[in-house]
Amino acid sequence: MKTIGFIGCGNMGGAMARAVCRVAAPEDVVLANRTPAKAQALAGELGCRTGSNEDAAGCDMVFLGVKPQMMAGMLAPLQGLFAARAARGERFILCTMAAGLSMAQIRQMAGGDYPIVRINPNIPSAVGEGMVPYCTLGLTGDEEASACRLLVGAGRVDSIPENLIDAASCVSGCGPAWAWQFIEALADGGVACGLPRAKAQQYAAQMVLGTARMLLENGGHPGALKDAVCSPGGTTIQGVRVLEERGFRGAAMDAVIAAYEKTCKLREG
Repeated sequence: MKTIGFIGCGNMGGAMARAVCRVAAPEDVVLANRTPAKAQALAGELGCRTGSNEDAAGCDMVFLGVKPQMMAGMLAPLQGLFAARAARGERFILCTMAAGLSMAQIRQMAGGDYPIVRINPNIPSAVGEGMVPYCTLGLTGDEEASACRLLVGAGRVDSIPENLIDAASCVSGCGPAWAWQFIEALADGGVACGLPRAKAQQYAAQMVLGTARMLLENGGHPGALKDAVCSPGGTTIQGVRVLEERGFRGAAMDAVIAAYEKTCKLREG
């Protein structure tokens, strides 16, 4: 895929544009946004081109970065363009980032059975440390491999059945907000104990980064790794006790389930 278009340059669209520009030539990337100034600012940062929705929709791979409730209205005016491209025998791929909308729904909104990639990236994709679950419909093996080469600029890329991608999104897509809440709370605790704010935040963030990397690289069960830090009669186990008393794990599980239930409502319209 030579040219890449983005329709929507908000938080998630912008994060993926940054990711794609790590592995693709920025001059081959076209950014379009309802507020042109936002696309222009991002293009100036990355060295991309800007254009209209139609310009972006004329690319080989078209990232659809608008909110689920805006998708149908955005795609409706582009149906004729897509149909004309297909009639000419052009091969193009639509890549949707909209939570809750199935690939079949995107095809219906776009007006044809076009090749679709559905992704649920997360905000850390902007710095190349994201998690990108994906599924496809109507792609050849070569096209899927080409799409993955673009997505890998965001971080880890993992194929998953479409019936599981909403659940995956509620863990990895929503999770950064909760992780930042956790980091902020740890930093607040450090400040309460006398640490300067900047140091407390740095220590908490690096701790989370290193802990996640250790789990990903070495494997093992999180519970077993937790046990290894908890010395008998030590300080860490006292903190674990308090978190258990306050329902820490149950609250985290409920957050994922609440996000999933909301995603299901988005799918139902």
